[in-house]
Amino acid sequence: MKSILKKNSLIFFLSFLILGSAFAFGINAQSETKSFYIESDYDLYARKNIEAVLLRSSDNLYFYVEKPWWDSRSSVEQNDIRVSLYNLGEEFKNKIYPTLTSNFGFEWNLGIDNDSRITVLIHEMERGVGGYFRNHDEYYKPQIYSSNEAEMLYLNSQFITTSFAKSFLAHEFVHLITFNQKDRLRNVTDDVWLNELRAEYAPTLLGYDNVYEGSNLQKRVNIFLNNPSISLTEWKDGVENYGILNVLAQYLVDHYGFKILQDSLFSSKVGIESINYALQKNGFQKDFAQIFSDWSVTVLVNDCSLGNSYCYKNSNLKSFRITPETNFIPTTAESNLITYNQIKDWSARWQRIFGGKGNLTLNLNGGAGINFKVPYVVCDFDNKCFVKILTLDKDGKGQISISDFSSRYFSLTLVSSVQQRQSDFAGNGVYYPFSLEIGTKELSGDGDASIQSLLDQIAYLQAEIARVQSAINAFLSSQGKEQMNFSSCKSFGNDLYFGMKDNQEVSCLQQFLKSKGSDIYPEGLVTGNFLSLTFTAVQRYQANKGIIQTGYFGPLTRTVANAEL
Repeated sequence: MKSILKKNSLIFFLSFLILGSAFAFGINAQSETKSFYIESDYDLYARKNIEAVLLRSSDNLYFYVEKPWWDSRSSVEQNDIRVSLYNLGEEFKNKIYPTLTSNFGFEWNLGIDNDSRITVLIHEMERGVGGYFRNHDEYYKPQIYSSNEAEMLYLNSQFITTSFAKSFLAHEFVHLITFNQKDRLRNVTDDVWLNELRAEYAPTLLGYDNVYEGSNLQKRVNIFLNNPSISLTEWKDGVENYGILNVLAQYLVDHYGFKILQDSLFSSKVGIESINYALQKNGFQKDFAQIFSDWSVTVLVNDCSLGNSYCYKNSNLKSFRITPETNFIPTTAESNLITYNQIKDWSARWQRIFGGKGNLTLNLNGGAGINFKVPYVVCDFDNKCFVKILTLDKDGKGQISISDFSSRYFSLTLVSSVQQRQSDFAGNGVYYPFSLEIGTKELSGDGDASIQSLLDQIAYLQAEIARVQSAINAFLSSQGKEQMNFSSCKSFGNDLYFGMKDNQEVSCLQQFLKSKGSDIYPEGLVTGNFLSLTFTAVQRYQANKGIIQTGYFGPLTRTVANAEL
């Protein structure tokens, strides 16, 4: 009899724990199942509707999870998902909802379903899709038959137990707010690119990008670096679109404040016009076109010393720079190079020119009636640069002339963009052709100067190759793929070259050169920056070892140096 009582007591106690846990996590004990329409373009199996089970309801949210996916999870996985949904609901209630509504305004509340809570549907989606928002759901079924008639957000089950879930939830919630602020209250539909740009900034606004490593911001930066010349305004709904939107949003808020995003949302204007309205309202003289040109230079140089408009202020983006295309001019007495290019609206091309001999002349032909903007950056051998603007005539032509280019400067980089269309960006954008004709002509001078100029150009070309390899290495690292290992001062494992900054291995090189005496490195500075003094010291070391004096610390020089460590 006692054992039976104990058993019954145990059953009652366990039942109390289970029910208590259900209430604590806000889980519907009846596990309500419901059918929902979904976007087949995003769904992993291209389905149009699914069955989902209600796992949690909180003060602000209903969490529904795709039933087949949920049923296929183990008990341990199901418990992890429940805990994640509880935490996500608390994060939404305590941080996401109050922060975003205080900055962007409110969603439609009570909404089409006369319920203050938002429905979040979690289902299997295509790889890389974080989530989505369907404005269909904000209409009644007689208007749009596939409407779920509820304020809804959709999240990818792939990320629901990861740290990215809160960033994706915040992103999609901004879309829900935007629908109310623009479509419902002002009867306008914003350009997709600007709608997405605001949503992309939400994780940063919430502080989720403060720790850069592994953040949504880091992912977006790597996406942009992999394809920097994508059009800002041509929306193809691919992951590559989000890179340019995020890095431009960071720059815009850095320099002009969050109110630009806010006031453009609270305006009856849309797209570029709404940004210009917000800029003017907040007392800024520049328009969006000028800002886009400044930003295009920034992602190349990211250096406040060249002008306050040419750098990021976000500390996580201090080292963020793209790698430009390169065009090498043959170092013969007289050389010419012609390139034919194309570009889309609100995208940029970064084209670096180096090499040649003597004076340089560059002619750009963009065609009449096309709104080309062409800043350019010139850098010398000490990596000191300046920015200028190439003015085009009514026929879309312009010329840059630089005397004694090959001996005074390392490179000229064009930053070309087209800013033709101001609205109506639906569909595929057109390509605008432009050509560059680049020529150099040798100055009169002695042979030694010509040889030195050639060596300098070889060194620079090697440095460019190494920089591209470094950028590829960084991208591979972000994808979790194998990358090169940085060596310690015990050996030199990587090529080192002019222009590198804050680099530990450069410090090791400087220590090594210093140890070789004042004949090699009289200054003896150990800064981690590979600039003119280190460049010259490497040349002296190479001369001492019978190696061609390029100033580039490449495989041959490294092998000799490693043998002496």
